[in-house]
Amino acid sequence: MSEASRTLPPEALEEWALALRDRFGLAAEDIPIALILDLARDVANGVARPAAPFSAFVAGLVAGRAGGSPEQVREAVDGVVALASTWQSAGDRS
Repeated sequence: MSEASRTLPPEALEEWALALRDRFGLAAEDIPIALILDLARDVANGVARPAAPFSAFVAGLVAGRAGGSPEQVREAVDGVVALASTWQSAGDRS
């Protein structure tokens, strides 16, 4: 797979989100694309690029365990982003 084929234009991302909503019976507000993309950006810049998808998964897990409302999703994402903004790896702490 080429690098260009891995980058989705906005309309393709919306199409993918629609496919996910249809497949799993989700509402549009259940998939806050901009919020999750911002989380990925902030974690990639504040921690490390590979930490971004892992962190998005953790935010979803935390929000789901809290009940999964849009507000709980935002709270979980905000918590991950806050941690990423202050993150120092073990190597940076010494």
